[in-house]
Amino acid sequence: MAQGSAAVPSTELLEWPKKDNRRLLHAVYRVGDLDRTIKFYTECFGMKLLRKRDIPEEKYSNAFLGFGPEESHFVMELTYNYGVTSYDIGTGFGHFAIATPDVYKMVEDIRAKGGNITREPGPVKGGSTIIAFVKDPDGYVFELIQRDSILDPLCQVMLRVGNLDRAVKFYEKALGMKLVKKVDRPEYKYSIAMMGYAEEHETTVLELTYNYGVTEYTKGNAYAQVAISTDDVYKSGEVVEHVIQELGGQVTRKPGPIPGLNTKITSFLDPDGWKTVLVDNDDFLKELGN
Repeated sequence: MAQGSAAVPSTELLEWPKKDNRRLLHAVYRVGDLDRTIKFYTECFGMKLLRKRDIPEEKYSNAFLGFGPEESHFVMELTYNYGVTSYDIGTGFGHFAIATPDVYKMVEDIRAKGGNITREPGPVKGGSTIIAFVKDPDGYVFELIQRDSILDPLCQVMLRVGNLDRAVKFYEKALGMKLVKKVDRPEYKYSIAMMGYAEEHETTVLELTYNYGVTEYTKGNAYAQVAISTDDVYKSGEVVEHVIQELGGQVTRKPGPIPGLNTKITSFLDPDGWKTVLVDNDDFLKELGN
């Protein structure tokens, strides 16, 4: 093999992400007051506080909230860094989404508790689905979506991308996600692609949004990453490295155990700079005490 040329990965390796045991585990982001956010999410959204921990030697605390146990549900991992009360969300992060059987009722409950409704309930532009938008105390936007059948209410993480086809290819090849739905709305000058591991009503999806002509966004320092499970961090990391060579991105942490915790992870940025962490399935369950 010529010096400096990359080894060609096997077909078996490239097929691995589609065969792997994967699901979206949690979204990680920073908040200015942990107790305030916990109160808002539990009272206004009906989430449960699943666990909370304080790491004084590293000057941060975090809390995990969701609508069911971490073993089976997508959850929010909130981080509070001592003394930091606000963050810049940037222009790239879009929203999280919560599915509910009655958006109108949920909005009234949130309003009664002093929540900030930024879009009143009503049909989505050009469609019939009832939605509303709410801002949490740190300025993160939550879309409320009316659905009859709900497996996990935390159903979307929306991120803006500069090239939709490239982003779709990246998440298909690097992470084994399916393109669940793609919608182009030329009258509103945007396209979206829903990426996930099952159909939209069965799983949490990444909603990638491309606004016509906009190729770059600011990331801010508020939203951090999503975590996804894998049965083999090393094999998954190999695939990611190969896909990054083809489509762009960057490995930010090589596969291996986290010091002191021994959970094996790898992390990387996609071509738009959004971060994903792959977490070993068995290690994750051990962390939860299973």
